[in-house]
Amino acid sequence: MAKHKSKEKSTMKKVLRYVGKYWYLVVLSIILAAVSALLTLYVPILIGDAIDLIIGQGKVDFTSIFAYLREAAIVVLVVAAAQWIMNVCNNKISYYVVRDIRKDAFEKLQILPLKYLDSHSSGEIVSRIIADVEQFSEGLLMGFTQFFTGVVTILGTLFFMVMLNPKITIVVVCITPVSLLLASFIAKKTYSMFRLQSETKGEQTGIIDEMIGNQKVVQAFLQEDNVLERFDEVNERLRKCSLRAIFFSSITNPATRFVNGLVYAGVGFTGAIAVVNGNLSVGQLSCFLSYANQYTKPFNEISGVITELQNAFACAARIFDFIDETPQTPEKEGAYVLEQVQGSVDLQEVSFSYEENQKLIEHLNLQVKPGQRVAIVGPTGCGKTTMINLLMRFYDVTGGKILVDGTDIRDMTRNSLRTSYGMVLQETWLREGTIKENLIMGKPDATEEEIVAAAKAAHAHSFIQRMPKGYDTEIKEGGEGLSQGQKQLLCIARIMLSLPPMLILDEATSSIDTRTELMIQNAFAKMMEGRTSFIVAHRLSTIKEADIILVMKDGKIIEQGNHEELLGQRGFYYELYQSQFR
Repeated sequence: MAKHKSKEKSTMKKVLRYVGKYWYLVVLSIILAAVSALLTLYVPILIGDAIDLIIGQGKVDFTSIFAYLREAAIVVLVVAAAQWIMNVCNNKISYYVVRDIRKDAFEKLQILPLKYLDSHSSGEIVSRIIADVEQFSEGLLMGFTQFFTGVVTILGTLFFMVMLNPKITIVVVCITPVSLLLASFIAKKTYSMFRLQSETKGEQTGIIDEMIGNQKVVQAFLQEDNVLERFDEVNERLRKCSLRAIFFSSITNPATRFVNGLVYAGVGFTGAIAVVNGNLSVGQLSCFLSYANQYTKPFNEISGVITELQNAFACAARIFDFIDETPQTPEKEGAYVLEQVQGSVDLQEVSFSYEENQKLIEHLNLQVKPGQRVAIVGPTGCGKTTMINLLMRFYDVTGGKILVDGTDIRDMTRNSLRTSYGMVLQETWLREGTIKENLIMGKPDATEEEIVAAAKAAHAHSFIQRMPKGYDTEIKEGGEGLSQGQKQLLCIARIMLSLPPMLILDEATSSIDTRTELMIQNAFAKMMEGRTSFIVAHRLSTIKEADIILVMKDGKIIEQGNHEELLGQRGFYYELYQSQFR
């Protein structure tokens, strides 16, 4: 319970910090809420005074009555204008705050370590940034719209009722705690339930996102029934927690209306006695009954707002948890900017593991001279891709160090390090836009001639020309509509255009036909001349020309040498080679 309250307070402080940036709009909204509420409370007085002028048949003062009604009409128009401006202010506050939160969340996404992204589904992250923030926005807007007005209405109503008749006011005040107790009970129950509902929605979004992206795999392995069963289980949990949350939140309206009825009945009974005893006029009783309605209405609205705010804060807590996640290790002050890259890479006693209790790479040593081609081979899970992640500093080593041109990569800027590498991975990445926009990603100022030359070198020019608008053809996110081979050729052309000083090729030709692969290999051979290159390959035929072949197993380099030397050793590499070409 203490942890729950601490979490709520922490979330409230963060919300107020965001809202505080727009304090001028908050102050204006409060002033307008006060004006709107007080003028609304002034109307029953005018109506009551008008009623008291209806004394009997032939004794009605129409002139004064119309004057009161005219004044009431003016007041109502002013109230309408104040409420309209107040709603504009509240909308601005709400959407400015949501904009800032989403901006901070997206900025945090850019600096989160890959470890976090690898351990959380993309759908769950999307749910936090989109759905949770949207839910928070709705709750915050409702809170600003009704909370300020409700509080001012309650205080103003009490003041006017005390002025009219303190005794009847005491009856109203005595019944009020019932409504407050109900609101407090509902608020405590609904927060945890709405938080669970929000978390389960995120889990469901993650499953849907995963299935949409991998539907072909699901169907290929006949996993439709298993996926449906998994989705049904999450969907059922969402149903249960949603029903619980909605049940308690739905208690709000009937419960507060019951209290409203008690207040109205109490005012009517005591007011009628006061009229009979001559302590109150009929017009004043009418005014009092109107105040009783206006006094209880905000409790009804505030109770509803509290329920919505509980949902909003539950969603806000999830998005703030994301924003508060530990970012990747910040760059050192005055970090070295890697320029004029020579291409020497040294790994000294490098150790790394994704999980503390599962060792992967231990005491790895490697010295690569500028311009050398280093091939990395080994069975699945031996650490080949992990080594690439460490070279690019997607992950930091847990022991030892990696030097580029004699400088520890942790002492240099990530931007300059990653700019020095060109990567072609087995998994292609293309964004929504034209083919040209995808090609110039690493070299935005490339000329048309350079773009075409790079595409020709990657053997992508011919299929690009056959597309409806050539290089200006729009492609969807992930290159949907292109074959896997075409997508990989575009990624290869992108690297050939930027020509960085060092290269990383991770199964770069895995999705290309044999004939095109031979041509690409020739293009790669030219591109790698004078450039330090790391080549991860399963097909050993593609790495025969490498200067150094590293044979990895269980995170360690067990053999090292060129193709002929390793075959002569008749060790693990020899067995791998024989298994492919026997």
